[in-house]
Amino acid sequence: MKLQKLISILEQKPGYLKAGPARVSKKFNVSLQTATAAIRAVKITLKKVDTTRANSLIKLEMSNENSNTITEFEEYIKNNGIDPANINSVKYWQNMKGEQRFSVVTKSDRNADDIKEEIEEFAASYSPTTYIGIHSYHNSTKSKWGHIAYEISLPDIHYGKLTDMSVEAMETQFLETIQDLMDKAQGLNIQKIILPIGNDGMNSEGMRMATTKGTPQQDTLHWRSTFRGYWQLIVKAVDYLKQYAPVQIIVVPGNHDFERMFYAGDVLAGWYRNDDNVTVDNTPASRKYFEYGKNMILYTHGDKEKFADLPLIMATEQPEMFARCLYREAHVGHFHKEQVNEFRGVKVRVVPSICASDDWHKMMGYESLRAAQGFIYNYDEGLDGYLQSNVK
Repeated sequence: MKLQKLISILEQKPGYLKAGPARVSKKFNVSLQTATAAIRAVKITLKKVDTTRANSLIKLEMSNENSNTITEFEEYIKNNGIDPANINSVKYWQNMKGEQRFSVVTKSDRNADDIKEEIEEFAASYSPTTYIGIHSYHNSTKSKWGHIAYEISLPDIHYGKLTDMSVEAMETQFLETIQDLMDKAQGLNIQKIILPIGNDGMNSEGMRMATTKGTPQQDTLHWRSTFRGYWQLIVKAVDYLKQYAPVQIIVVPGNHDFERMFYAGDVLAGWYRNDDNVTVDNTPASRKYFEYGKNMILYTHGDKEKFADLPLIMATEQPEMFARCLYREAHVGHFHKEQVNEFRGVKVRVVPSICASDDWHKMMGYESLRAAQGFIYNYDEGLDGYLQSNVK
């Protein structure tokens, strides 16, 4: 079926627009690209119709007024950047000087369903459909350590933060650090790669230029650029890592990017939705859990919980996993430096960061060793140790 034919069908049956490109593709036996293009074309047409109707409504409501009033109103919405198609109702009156005044109530054209549909369409158009075959370091020889889950942990990179490093240099350092940790892991029988992301992956919530609670931040890029730059950086890292073993992405919201990490997690879930080698945990919970053999690992940013309370939190939130696993750990970010403690048999690790210091941290004297760590979890015997990559 040709594109124009599909557009005609969707114009007559607009209910299919909510189904998304994948279902339209299957229903009408067309490619995903054709389905996506047709849906977009019909939406544009419908939006033009809505705009025409909105303009008619405005002029009807003002039918008892003169043409000057309508002209003034059109100038008003133009000056205030209001889309006529987004107008829900209009009130207008004259002040004591005879000047026209307007009150416009708009409807949001960016609700949650629209955003979700946009992400799905984006993923349908650009998500890869062919993948590099998986091979692991051990190849045909089994490692003396047995099966291994290898966690590569780089929390708190604060993408977009104003430091002495450019964003390009920071991206290069991030990817080279991951490569270094993989180079050091040669000889391990890696069965699964765990990649926690977030933990202040981005420096701010975006347009607000502030943390989630409102503390002002200094970013080097526009909020759209930092969001897109961050998730695309993670894609580069995952595409590299999945050559060696299946990758489990765990999205950990931080206190700088609690909202935006959820959005980034959804983008990544859409991007890799057809890839059996990549799994994304973007559940709404701020604390995420991963079970590997006899290992239980909790991932949390660490700005809210008391460390001594983490064992009870783990046992309460995941009682069956807690009972199954002999080796239990909690991995925490937020503090940008390594700390290790143990509470009730649960090891609590504060993982260091490779993030460069900004002016405020330098002024306060908050300097620490910039490093990333790779944790080696034996399926049956718990943590075998960790590897470290130090950066300058």
